[in-house]
Amino acid sequence: MRSFLKITVAAFVAVTFVVSGTASFASSKQVKCPVMGNTINKKLYADHNGKRVYFCCQMCLPKFKKNPTVFIKKLESQGVKLEAAK
Repeated sequence: MRSFLKITVAAFVAVTFVVSGTASFASSKQVKCPVMGNTINKKLYADHNGKRVYFCCQMCLPKFKKNPTVFIKKLESQGVKLEAAK
């Protein structure tokens, strides 16, 4: 009975740790360009479907505009919460 209780407590602690780590990951701000992966420049952005996406350089904007959904999904799958378009 004691070992069952120890296992249950250990499992609870492990699940709590994983869930709390995932929650913080899921709400991270965008810091990397979705096209090239470099650090973003807040002066370079595009708005799409109410979301603002930042880029590292001018060359990334046309690539994004060809297929914005792919790049938005890429960021969101990485746990990035995009800002609302202003």
